Amino acid sequence: MVQEKKKIRNDIILVASILAALLILGTSLVLFRPVGDLVTVTVDGKPYGTYPLSEDGRVEIITEGGYNILVIKDGRAYVESASCPDGICAAHRPIFRSGESIICLPNKVVVTLETDGGSDVIS
Repeated sequence: MVQEKKKIRNDIILVASILAALLILGTSLVLFRPVGDLVTVTVDGKPYGTYPLSEDGRVEIITEGGYNILVIKDGRAYVESASCPDGICAAHRPIFRSGESIICLPNKVVVTLETDGGSDVIS
């Protein structure tokens, strides 16, 4: 009886330790992800443009479905307004870390942040 309780306690400690390690690893992967350098815009899977995150600007993305207004300001990118009916992309928080994206399904627009791998910027 005592050994069973000890075994169950040890199992609980093992599971709690594994969960704590996974939580620490997951948090560090999110918090220490590099800041993005380039904003890449695709429309319907085709490249639309690449813009440096370091330069403030405003990009009008015109598609067959409507428009999106992308703003790059203070090292962050966000969709200021869009013609889509739900407006989820415009409500998305500004992105600044590599790998983050804003997606507008009705207009088929994907805005993604990437790190500059030494390539030239295309405007």
